[in-house]
This record gives sequence, structure tokens and C-alpha cells, in this order.
Amino acid sequence: MTELPKNLTTEKTDDLPQLNAPYLVAVWPGMGHVAIAGGYYLLSKMNMTQLAEFRATDLFEVEQIEIKSGMVHTGRLPRSRLFYWKDPKQRHDIILFIGEAQPPLGKWAFSHRLLDFVQQLGVQRIFTFAAMATPMQPSERCRVFGVATDQEGVEQLQRLEVKIMDDGMITGLNGVLLAAGAERGLRGMGLLGEMPFYAPQVPFPKASAAVLEVFNVLAEIDVNLNELREHGRVMEQTIANALEQIQQTQPSAGEDDDEDEPGMTDVAFMPPDELPPPQAPDESDTLSEQDEQLIEKLFAESAKDRSRAYDLKKELDRLGVFERYEDRFLDLFKRPES
Repeated sequence: MTELPKNLTTEKTDDLPQLNAPYLVAVWPGMGHVAIAGGYYLLSKMNMTQLAEFRATDLFEVEQIEIKSGMVHTGRLPRSRLFYWKDPKQRHDIILFIGEAQPPLGKWAFSHRLLDFVQQLGVQRIFTFAAMATPMQPSERCRVFGVATDQEGVEQLQRLEVKIMDDGMITGLNGVLLAAGAERGLRGMGLLGEMPFYAPQVPFPKASAAVLEVFNVLAEIDVNLNELREHGRVMEQTIANALEQIQQTQPSAGEDDDEDEPGMTDVAFMPPDELPPPQAPDESDTLSEQDEQLIEKLFAESAKDRSRAYDLKKELDRLGVFERYEDRFLDLFKRPES
């Protein structure tokens, strides 16, 4: 039986699954939602099941509190959860870590606590996803940039035509977790999807799809990415239309940006941003009756078929209410009661 460290909880501590040579994938919110969207897509399309919740409350701070009608309401600390998928071909199971936010301090301690647990489950390799912001245009092919903790990993990425980061930095847990794993002798890779630097807060699922395409090969899985690619095409056109409107009002701006493709030494690199911890949802942002009915319909469909959960996630994002429903959404992936 795998014993849970004191900072992890699960509904069935005496019945943790036996996993086969699992790989760990870790994602957090960041630029373009590249990493977190990739994680949620895997969660939905691989029909994952919740494994445990990581409670590192001592590493987070409540930065602000809610005021409603003059009353003070306690701030909400971010949550972190682990999910798993068992490979029917018995090659490598997958553990997915989804964090709502990164701790402002203690990232090294956070990483080692997480590794303490997943190594008990036999994790052999670590992957993190992130974004790479460059002067690319939305219609261009998204490159995937990569780093590895050993030379064999670098050569494997090169064979997949991943652009190796010769120099630069990866800030936050997207990089720190890899370094902590390397210190323990765990192999690791960071995959960064390319996105336009001028739209860091706009979802860019095209980059998420590019990252998952590489991950499919590395992890020897076959997740269908068609839905994510289609979502990427929609957002690509949305960004392109907004950019065209801006250029029409500023026709002289950016005329010479496309002369040369940037090399690794002059890429306009922006590390993954660390978003503030989620706050309690604002109940004053009421939804229309039609929107509420659609959300309930998608929740019901997702409860029957978890692969539909990505449709639900897109709708909640479109309405700007995902944080309000996040706990309920992730509860869809809890293990059923025996």
C-alpha cells in the first residue's frame, strides 16, 4: 500500500492504484493558457481519474479578501490535484498534476514534496508544459521549444524537430520541478509551445496542440487532438481579426517585424507568467437563464462521458465563469464510490 504524505489527501487513502512505470505531467496557469489548456485536454480526452489533492497551504498566502455588503469573507487558497490514467497497452501510465497557482515562495520545497509522493508511485520521468512568446503571427505554424535534464533527452527532442533552447530561462515551477527531479536522478523534459508575445492573456490553444503532438510521441500515447486544433483555429482567427483592427488604426506600426525569422539568440522570449491565486467567484456576475441551462446540460453530458468535459471547459471559459465552477468541474473526475 502506498502511504500518503501528510500534505496529500485522497478519498480512498487505503486504495491507491498500482501504476505501471508512470510519467508525471505538471501544468500551471500561464501565458496563453498553453500549459493549463493542454493539461485539461489530457484530463478530459484520456478519461482520467482523481488520485489525490496536494495541500501545501503553508507555502501560499491569502493576498486579498472578498468584501460583500460590508462583510469580510475569507480568501480562497489555490488548490492542486493529481489525476491518473492507466495505459491499456501497459507501457507507461500517466499522472497529471494540475495546480491552480504557484506558491510565491518555497517552489523548491513544493517540488520536493510533490516528488516525494509521485516517486512512491514509481514515476520515472517528468514533463512540464509552458509557453514561449515570440514575434510569430497567429497564422504561422507553432514551433515547440524544449529542454531536457540529460543529453539523451536533448537528442530525442532534436529527432522530433523540437527547437532546443540553447540559452534562456524558465521561471517558476515549470523549470524548478525539472531541476528538483534531476537532482534525484529523474529524467525530465520541458515543452514550450510558441505563441504571439503581444497577446499573453489570450488563450492560444494552437500552441497547446503543438505541445501535445510532441508529448503524444514521447509518452507513446495517441490522444486525438482534432478538437483542440479546431479550437486553435477559431482563436487564431479571433486574434488575427483583433490585430488587423489595431493595424488599421496604426498602419505604420510593425512594418519591418517580418524581415527575418528570429534565431534562438534573439527570440523575444517571455517566461511563463505566474497568475495570482484564484479568488472566490463574484456572484454578482449573473448568467442568463439560457447560459445556465447550457452549462447544466454540458455537466450532465460530461458526467456520462468525461470526454465531453472539454466542451464544458470551453463554454465556461467563454462565459468567464470557470473559476466559479472549477471545483464542480474537477469533481467529475473523482473515483466513483465502490
